[in-house]
Amino acid sequence: MSLNLFDTEPRQVLTHDGSAIYYGVVFGQKTIADYYDYLLHHIPWKPDEVMMFGKKIVTRRKMAWYADDGISYTYSSSKKEALTWNPVLLELKNEVSRISGYSYNSCLLNLYHSGEEGMGWHADDEKELLDQGAIASVSFGATRKFAFKHRKDGSRADIILESGSLLVMKDETQRNWLHRLPPTKKVQTPRINLTFRTVLQQ
Repeated sequence: MSLNLFDTEPRQVLTHDGSAIYYGVVFGQKTIADYYDYLLHHIPWKPDEVMMFGKKIVTRRKMAWYADDGISYTYSSSKKEALTWNPVLLELKNEVSRISGYSYNSCLLNLYHSGEEGMGWHADDEKELLDQGAIASVSFGATRKFAFKHRKDGSRADIILESGSLLVMKDETQRNWLHRLPPTKKVQTPRINLTFRTVLQQ
């Protein structure tokens, strides 16, 4: 599975107080189709459970959590128990590490069935995550807009995430910026997102 050398050069999305590097499409089209088909049909997807305003919410969006042995992760007051890496996800993790130059010990996968499913403003700043560590976001399926908003000055930055693309957020991004996946009625097909992370050993 090799990097698509004919794609555009990586570019910085944010103007200040962090780094979000968009590499564009990093896989060939057949590889993208193969990964999408595998992930859609062979990951044990289940609805996510999050706490909002003291109530447990079960999402239409589905998720899965994979990690090295001994790794656990909690967000929105919900503890995630890790599944064991399979060969395809390990292959993807190794390729993303090679391209980005960072290593990862876990992966949170999200399945959005259509554009009507999204994610609200948030930061991946849970205490279990390596401080200022890299988070590599890989997309397969529908093309979707991804938005950033600065916590203090309200600056905005949007980017279109294509199928087979890689976005790496690092440095002070999670401390200074929020991000979201805005819902849209224009997209009727699924998007699969993988975020490779480094979770601290407890």
